[in-house]
Amino acid sequence: MSREFTTDSGRTRREYVKYGGVILGGSLLAGCAGDSESKTTSTTDATDATSSSDGTSKAEDESYSVSMAPSGKVTFESVPGKWVAYGGGYADMGVALGKADGMTGIGGAARYYTEFYDELPGVSVDRKKLENNDIGEAGMGKELFYELDSDVHVMDPKMLVNWFDWSEKDVEEITKNVGPFVGNLIFRREDEWHDYRYYTLYEAFEKIAQLFQERERYEAFETLHDEFIAEIQSELPSADERPNMLLVYEGSNEPVKFSPYRLNDKGTSKKQWRDLGVSDALASSGIDGISTTDRGRIDYETMLEIDPDVIMLRAHERQSATEFRNTVLEFMRNHPVASELTAVQNGRVYRGGYLYQGPIHNLFLTERAAKQLYPDTFGDVTGDDELFDRQRVADIVNGDF
Repeated sequence: MSREFTTDSGRTRREYVKYGGVILGGSLLAGCAGDSESKTTSTTDATDATSSSDGTSKAEDESYSVSMAPSGKVTFESVPGKWVAYGGGYADMGVALGKADGMTGIGGAARYYTEFYDELPGVSVDRKKLENNDIGEAGMGKELFYELDSDVHVMDPKMLVNWFDWSEKDVEEITKNVGPFVGNLIFRREDEWHDYRYYTLYEAFEKIAQLFQERERYEAFETLHDEFIAEIQSELPSADERPNMLLVYEGSNEPVKFSPYRLNDKGTSKKQWRDLGVSDALASSGIDGISTTDRGRIDYETMLEIDPDVIMLRAHERQSATEFRNTVLEFMRNHPVASELTAVQNGRVYRGGYLYQGPIHNLFLTERAAKQLYPDTFGDVTGDDELFDRQRVADIVNGDF
């Protein structure tokens, strides 16, 4: 279905393309929900003088705008009903805002972890639908976007250009003919092409709340989150009593080489470690972390030179804590070099959390990390101690707040 868009100057979207006046990151082409015509204004990352108290731009006809880099201001005539996300972080935001039923698909279903929802009464997603409509697994082709026919695409369009060989014209085409893009690559901050604003987890979450007009749910989550983090931080041991931590990536149950991460990247995938005040075991090692240009690897000999207090290993989130210990940790204990590591000897090797995390994920992952790092304070990671109220989270998702 073709949808024509107009700008404040009155030119149609087609005319802008004809005259070369529309470029990604310049004046963004707006989107709409349903069949109604949508309008677009110049790209900014701030709302104008007509902004309402929730940060969205309200016009007299009750349309509203959301401003988020790199897309800029996008105006909607009505709240999007059908949406697709790239990555579990934005998917989780939509679920938190009570919009799970409208999610038509996802980019990367395998890395969208939904097991935590089982602990939240009345909260669920249709995993079968998402796995069947995994646009990431299918290569992110434009035809997939036409097939899903979503009202909005919750993803960074620059990611499509730089990761999946889209052109800016491809982005414009889908924006015009299907729906606009609202999103920013926030899980890491290491991509050279990402030369525009980044957002924290809750800054991005607020933008998605504006998109779906769910300000009250967002504020309820923000309050819960802030209270939870403040309570956790009030009980942390002093800085000199906290362990240092090595975060690495390797998917094998018998790992021998690892891709290291640095904790100084302020991406959302490492939020829990910053909130828990953990120090980076690589800080003075001269070893760089994973980047888009350097996929360097380290082995146990290098690890032994650092000898971290705690090792966090990513890519094992489909295993339980017990399964991880019985496979990965057991292998390390029997390895001639790995067995010399302090973290291995003390049993302090754990699953390292998600690359893509949203607000619900973050509550659970912060709780888990607190137990991993400070078991004497918060209880063992295999225990049943709960550090935040599951029912309160479920109530917010379900609209009871």
